[in-house]
Amino acid sequence: MKPKFRHVAIVGKYNALGSRSALEDLAHFIDGQGCEVVFERDTAYNVGLTQFTVLDVEAIGAQCDLVLVVGGDGTMLGIGRQLARFNIPLIGINQGRLGFITDIPFTNYKTTLVPMLCGEYEEDRRCMMQAQVVRDGHCVFDATAMNDVVVNRGAGSGMIELRVEVDGRFVANQRADGLIIASPTGSTAYALSAGGPLLHPSIAGWVLVPIAPHTLSNRPIVLADSGEVAIEIVSGRDASANFDMQSLASLMHGDRITVRRSQHQVRFLHPRGWSYFDTLRQKLHWNEGLVA
Repeated sequence: MKPKFRHVAIVGKYNALGSRSALEDLAHFIDGQGCEVVFERDTAYNVGLTQFTVLDVEAIGAQCDLVLVVGGDGTMLGIGRQLARFNIPLIGINQGRLGFITDIPFTNYKTTLVPMLCGEYEEDRRCMMQAQVVRDGHCVFDATAMNDVVVNRGAGSGMIELRVEVDGRFVANQRADGLIIASPTGSTAYALSAGGPLLHPSIAGWVLVPIAPHTLSNRPIVLADSGEVAIEIVSGRDASANFDMQSLASLMHGDRITVRRSQHQVRFLHPRGWSYFDTLRQKLHWNEGLVA
């Protein structure tokens, strides 16, 4: 069968042990399937793979019709945010640890990718969040997040107090170590560690999860993602806002962090027969110790 995807880009986690040989093997395999292979610029330069065509992210979005992401979920988060506006599909090949969104084990990528390259796959679209830090009426920081927006206290300070609003309506003043706004994709990340629920990717919602709240009745809540969540810094020192834990904004009293649904979605491709529940069962080790 002829491949459906003709122009394939490879993005890799280039600081992992054995990355060069792994990425080079993948590139030769994809080339052997009849696809034109290019490497994302930083990946190629950092591992020294200069024998292949190299493109920056903008050019990949304009010219390629598929991206293979080799690494862990952090690698996928970084490139997924950049490529979402191009509507280009992504396949995740796991060289990390958990791999909720890089779900194909590197050890058997060849048998998995052959049918996928020919159009045998499941498509999975994920919504993202668009966040801003507003200070004195002006936007001082703007970021996109696929997993979560996290407002945190400083490492050496006590609790912070946050005023929370949803669609302009006051919800509560919360004293806690911080607050997480997570998408369904991010519900298996920091939000889960803080006691939040899992959200199926098909749910158009967010989960609002306090981090070590002063009041124990302050519990996680699931919200529709069609509105706006605003968090204002009332008191506390050295607060910050993290976006997918990959970009950071320092906050001052009176700053407002607003979160809306992004106009862009990330397109993931999974092997035919993929199930979100299979991923949860495998990654969270459900049913361990039970005899089938």
